[in-house]
Amino acid sequence: MKAACTAYEKEIDDAGGIDLQILGIGNNGHIGFNEPGSGIYTRTRLVNLTNSTRLANAYEFANISEVPRMAITMGISTILKSRQIILMAWGPAKAAAVKKAVEDDDTETVPASFLQNHDNVSFVIDEAAASQLTRSKSPWLTGDCEWTPKTIKKAVVNMALQLGKTVLSLTNEDYNDNGLSDLLVEKGDAYEINLEVYYMLRDSITGWPGGKPNAVIPAHPERSEPYPKRCIIFSPHPDDDIISMGVHSSACTIRAMKCM
Repeated sequence: MKAACTAYEKEIDDAGGIDLQILGIGNNGHIGFNEPGSGIYTRTRLVNLTNSTRLANAYEFANISEVPRMAITMGISTILKSRQIILMAWGPAKAAAVKKAVEDDDTETVPASFLQNHDNVSFVIDEAAASQLTRSKSPWLTGDCEWTPKTIKKAVVNMALQLGKTVLSLTNEDYNDNGLSDLLVEKGDAYEINLEVYYMLRDSITGWPGGKPNAVIPAHPERSEPYPKRCIIFSPHPDDDIISMGVHSSACTIRAMKCM
């Protein structure tokens, strides 16, 4: 097997190298079958597959026991010699691996991160696979952000959650320390921004989640559509006990009736 892998490397060299390498990425950050722990100098070889990789490929086999435990793969060094590399990824399951490969330091723990050492690499990914990238999750930290109301609300609410503070108690110093100084420059004092976000949050709250009967509120259509309301009535059941939310209580039977 080792001789065959060496011969394969020689055939690549004899052909003048690889012009275009097209890759996928595993949930654990592998490329090819270079699992976590693969070094940057590895070449074509026989490798052991992790359980997560075997499970990801199980759909091609009758059951997991038939999925090979070993595979032959190009090494990281072989891949990086390609003149151009394109990595493709779809879906939320790839988001964490894509983020680590693109934004974190290159490491053997995430073999795809070694692609940072190549001069001509493109990642072709969908919105779901890009969801954990800073430009998607926190675009204000990239230095090029269009401050729409939606973006402002997202940035301020995220900061408030991280700091454990209410929106209205955020200060100019909080904005400066958490990458939102550009928002201060564009919008002014923190107090005014806090109020703007507070009003946006307030206006998203309704006591009529199913729509207020016979009401027409153009600014809030979700409150305008009539919808049959139902009441949930709890009545003790004499024969049973339950533990609910950590509190011991009599069991309840639940029935719904239309509210007039």
